[in-house]
Amino acid sequence: MKMKKLTAPLVAVAVLALAAGCGGSGSSGDSGGSSGGGTTKVSTLTGAGSTLVYPLMSQWEPDYATKKGVTITYGAIGSGGGIEAITGRTVDFGASDAPLSSDQAAACKGCLQIPWALGATVVTYNVKGVDDHLKLTGQVVADMFTGKVTSWNDPAIASLNPGVNLPDTKVTPVYRSDGSGDSFVFTSYLSAISPEWKSSVGASTQPPFPTGTGAEKNSGVAAAVQATDGAIGYVGISYIAADALHAALLQNAAGKYPVAGLDTIAAAAAAVTSVQPDGSIPLVNPPASAADAYPMATYTYAIVPQKSNKAAALKDFLMYAITDGQAFGKDLGFPEMPSAVIDHDKTEIAKIS
Repeated sequence: MKMKKLTAPLVAVAVLALAAGCGGSGSSGDSGGSSGGGTTKVSTLTGAGSTLVYPLMSQWEPDYATKKGVTITYGAIGSGGGIEAITGRTVDFGASDAPLSSDQAAACKGCLQIPWALGATVVTYNVKGVDDHLKLTGQVVADMFTGKVTSWNDPAIASLNPGVNLPDTKVTPVYRSDGSGDSFVFTSYLSAISPEWKSSVGASTQPPFPTGTGAEKNSGVAAAVQATDGAIGYVGISYIAADALHAALLQNAAGKYPVAGLDTIAAAAAAVTSVQPDGSIPLVNPPASAADAYPMATYTYAIVPQKSNKAAALKDFLMYAITDGQAFGKDLGFPEMPSAVIDHDKTEIAKIS
């Protein structure tokens, strides 16, 4: 599939400037929404956060404006930034691929987290002479990001890829330097596979990577990987096609190496259907019974205040995202969410007032 280059940083600058100028949801004079429920019609909603969901958001923005006459202005500043922005109420909604921690939930003061898209984080690499779909296990990736595996012809990699001519090129890990939901998904997977990784680095939106080079946002990681022979990094699935990146095949719990795509992400979602009390649905490393499941699938979440003076507008946009908006995901690597999750979302959206 062909996509235009993603320009999230430019959009991020624009939305933050707008949020600073108008005060976000906390100081807006609009009290109603495009679908009624207030005295003043809302013409703009501002949001910020996940870069993983940005390609989908970039499709939602013009379609929603055409259908509803409401402008959605979204800054792809990373999940950590999105959580901070909605906690400070400088935007009307945040977006994160990492669910709120208990401390973040407390600080957000009455925020709901609503799964609104189903995607994946993908390991990418750039090694001269090595084609797409190199096989890697979680343990090998963990060893590459801790400095134990330092060259691409290491026996640990070679044994997984018989017949592939691997050079002795130095391994250069590239990680997200900003608060990132992709980092959370990536390190959650490594923590599930490697007890050493779990104890020494752990899973978070901004983990203490022991070696490598940091880059901001998915676009920054993609650019750094492209520019460095021997690089390995991780990005949201849409960026693989958009930037013509090589994608590694990661071993799942069944011992298979599924290609990240609509069917394998959907298989992970089908294997994990229970919603946690906080509204999250962890998909990383689904059970071996899900033989075709991609191991780094993830939901990405809208983070919204339960009490908002733009309640009707927020509810209308969120309903659009989980229904009509899902149709845009197919060409971007986002399968439609399971009906049970959509039903759950509708119940949560109804709580906004």
